[in-house]
Parts: sequence; C-alpha cells; structure tokens
Amino acid sequence: MSRLTLALSSSRRRFSATTSSEKDRLARNKWDALVIGGGHNGLTAAAYLARSGLSVAVLERRHLVGGAAVTEEIVPGFKFSRCSYLQSLLRPSVIRDLELERHGLKLYRREPSSFTPCLDGKSLLLGPDKDLNQSEIAKFSKKDAIAYPRYEMQLEKFCKFMDFIIDSPPPEVVHDLPSLTDKMKDKVRKSVFWSHCLQHVYALGHKDMVDFMDLVLSPASKVLNNWFEGEVLKATLATDSVIGTMGTAHTPGSGYVLLHHVMGETNGERGIWSYVEGGMGSVSSAISNAALEAGVHIMTNAEVKQLLVDENTKEAKGVVLADGTEVHSSVVLSNATAHRTFVELVPHNTLSDDFLLSIRNLDYSSATTKINMAVDRLPNFKCCRNNSAEGGPEHVGTIHIGSESMEEIDVAYEDAVSGIPSRRPIIEMTIPSILDKTISPPGQHVVNLFVQYTPYKLSEGSWRDPVVRESFARRCFSLIDEYAPGFSASIIGYDMLTPLDLEKEFGLTGGNIFHGAMGLDSLFLMRPTKGWSGYRTPLKGLYLCGSGAHPGGGVMGAPGRNAASVVIADLNRS
Repeated sequence: MSRLTLALSSSRRRFSATTSSEKDRLARNKWDALVIGGGHNGLTAAAYLARSGLSVAVLERRHLVGGAAVTEEIVPGFKFSRCSYLQSLLRPSVIRDLELERHGLKLYRREPSSFTPCLDGKSLLLGPDKDLNQSEIAKFSKKDAIAYPRYEMQLEKFCKFMDFIIDSPPPEVVHDLPSLTDKMKDKVRKSVFWSHCLQHVYALGHKDMVDFMDLVLSPASKVLNNWFEGEVLKATLATDSVIGTMGTAHTPGSGYVLLHHVMGETNGERGIWSYVEGGMGSVSSAISNAALEAGVHIMTNAEVKQLLVDENTKEAKGVVLADGTEVHSSVVLSNATAHRTFVELVPHNTLSDDFLLSIRNLDYSSATTKINMAVDRLPNFKCCRNNSAEGGPEHVGTIHIGSESMEEIDVAYEDAVSGIPSRRPIIEMTIPSILDKTISPPGQHVVNLFVQYTPYKLSEGSWRDPVVRESFARRCFSLIDEYAPGFSASIIGYDMLTPLDLEKEFGLTGGNIFHGAMGLDSLFLMRPTKGWSGYRTPLKGLYLCGSGAHPGGGVMGAPGRNAASVVIADLNRS
C-alpha cells in the first residue's frame, strides 16, 4: 500500500460524521478552539493550535475536508482536483512544521512549466531550464530572450522581500488590550516588524525598491511592455496577472497578482509549480493527518448555522450547527469568507453598522469557471505534430489556449463586463495525469480547464440553465479543437463549476477563488478591511483564518498559520 493510500485511509478512519454520539461529544465538551470550515487554512490553523496543547474541533459543512483543495471522483475512475489544481504557494514553514511529506504529501515537479500553442504553427515553451527559455523566446524575439533572465531574477528578489511579510501577522492595532504591559509589548512587536521591513528595504537598495513599487502599483501590461516586445511571451506571462480576477492586464495593481503567482516554490526551487500525487485533496489530507496526530477532532457534514455570543460579555462562545446542536468554546476561528462570517454567521445587531458596511462593500466579483474532464487520449497540438501516446513536453506544464496576445485577453474580458461569457475564452489547461498515474486509468487522462471570463450574473439566461452551461462548455472545447483537432471527441465526461457553483458548493462568496479580490486596496493592512487585518475581529473571541485574511488567496496555509499564532498569543495573555 502506498504512502498516499495509507494517509488517505487514515484520514477516513478518524474523521467523524455527524452521528448522534459525535454530536453529544461535541456538545458535552467545551473546546479551547472551534474552527469553522475544514479548508486547508482551517486545518492548518487547527494543527498549530493543537500542537500548542489546545483542544480543537474542526466543523466542515461538506462530506470531506479540504475546501477548495479537494480531490473527488466525479467520473468513475478519474480523480479531479475540482477547484485548485496546482501547488507552489504552500509555505515551506507549513510543510516543514507539520511534516507534510511524512503525512503523505508527494509533489511532481513540472518541467517545462508552460506551453503556449499558436494558430500560425509556432509555440512557446517555458520552464526552469534557462537554455530552453532562451532558445524558445528567441524564436519570437532575440531581445526578449536576453531580457527574460533579468526579469526572472528581479521577480525572485522581490519574492524574497515578500516572504517576511507573508509569514508575519500584519502590525495591526490591537483593540482592548487589558494592561499597560500588554500595550507596551504590542508596540514592541510592531516596532520589530517595521524594523525587519526596513532591513529588507535596505538590502534591496533604492533602485530595486523603486522597481518593486512600480511592479505592485502598475498594470501588469505596463510592466511587461517595459520588459518585452513579443506578444506571445507578454500574453503568456500576463495570464498570471488576471487569474481569478475580474480584470485585465491593464488593471492598476495587476502587477502584484503577477508577483503573487510566482512567489511560491517546490522543494526549495522558486517559482516552480507542481502537481500533487492524488490531486490537490492530498494537500488537505496531509494537513488533516498532521492535525489528527496532534489531537484535533474533525467533524464532516457539520454545517455551522450561527455563532453563539455571550449576551453579557459580548464575546464569541461557540457555534450552533444547522440541526440546532450547540458547541461551546473559548474562541472560534472562521475559515469562511469575511462576508459569510460577519453577514451570515454572526447574529444580527452584534457588529457595528460601519463595520458591516465595509464587509458588504468588499469586492467578490469573479469571472472564473473550472471544467474538469476525463479524456481517452492526450490532445495532439497542430504546432507540435507529436502523436506519442506517452505525451511530450507540451503536455507537462500549463497550456495557454486563446492567449496569443494581451489584446485577446482584453476582448475576452470586455464580453464578461457586458454580462456575456467570453466568446473566445482564455483557458489554462493542465493535464496532471501526465505525471501522476494515480488519478486516471492507464492510457486515459484528467484534463483541467481554468477558464475566464464568465460573469457571476449573466445579462441573458442563467448558469442554472443546462442549455447555457452546455453551450459554454462546448465553446471552450471548440476553441481547444482549433489548436488540437479532435480534442472534443476525446472527452468521456466532465464536471463544470461556474462562479455560481463555486459559491453554492464551496462557500466562495461570488465565486471568488481568493475569498475576495486581491487588489491593492484589499491587501496587507487592508485585508479584509481597514483596522481589522490582524485576524482578530470586532467580536471578541472570533478570528478569521482563511484566504479573506492576510496574505490572501492561493493554497499557501499562511493565513491559517498566522491566525493560529495570534490566537495562541491571546489565550496565553488572558
């Protein structure tokens, strides 16, 4: 039996469904901490809390843990990473601290990492091999081939600067500190944070710091136009700046999202994205195994209906499940979106009108649809003429369909602004089964499509209409046929998640995969809203630990880890 199989079977044995006896156990105990939602951040927070000696229970609405990082067998024999589909952002500290490799995490490094086919017969391969990059880019522009290593080097510098910020709770104002000593300690902590920031700024130097500010404040199109001249290269890189957003490469601040998607690593190699053996659910499984080993109690099919608030102290004291069961705790951490947490779960008349207004005004716009497919053969791209059943380098990384120029991205976006699913969608295709042989039958494959742009609300029709859904899916398949003739005929079955589905099934408000936009007005000290970026909330005893908190979306575990550190500090102080 493989390490992965052992890990998954262990998790299944030790998870609990909402049986009457388990509900009784939940209700009998007063837990040190309850975590609402068993997504990867909630599980990460739970693991760290339990490792500090606290009693912790995780309450997950669905039948399995993982949130958006799940593996499900929708088509028999094919295991889909239904929402998230690649790994890179998971913090090295989380992998190390929780010993995730020992708990079943196995990564497949992708090389090459990117492939852009063109209708004129050309193509662009990119990856960690610098010689490959130079020869491929030179097919379009020798000037760009020279500039590209410098571009990568600059981004790597900036990522090192960002590491400290990502792994630290923001230096937020702490409300209602009980003593002068605590207030002084808080001031010292903030001073230490800013001192470290200044050290990193000094290490970067004036020129690099100006370039960093230019990157995070500018549209990605401006950044890329200043570096490169070739449209195919610019469009390939620009897709990173728009993934999961309702914007284009011309949107101010999209340069930061460009950086956000290259700041990860695989086994110490910066910017390398990987497939996870068994699908992205194996990330959640490894974290849950670490949590279970630390003593966390994980309950599935346990939907939280409302928070319990003490009428006298006005502090969170637990939750009420959908069936009315009350579960009590000293603190509650929410892995749900900020909107769901504060607008739907916190009782009315508990929070101030001003705070609720700031939450209701958060940007949850989404233009993302995920299509997971089972196919009976690999796509055969016209520009490659590779008929091998084993596949070639073009099948290993992310395949960029319909994005040969930044103008194509703009046109697709303009459709969505008008309430129309893009007539020529921007598609990122991945084929994890090319490296991971555990997720599909021999000779057959899993294909993931991350598609933009699909508005949450259509100007005509509805995503609930099967005809509308089928029509858009066929539009995507037909576009792929232009690059890989016969692709549509290879499809055995598929699973489609529109923004509406992502909201309904996975609790992602508005279908936004990041728990809210990643614009400059929604990052760091502004995430989720001004004055409350430090995981604490206006309701004492309630904390945010999901992607709606700093540092934001992606399967990174940083919000969960950082939130746990804040909770532990608060409980030690009380």
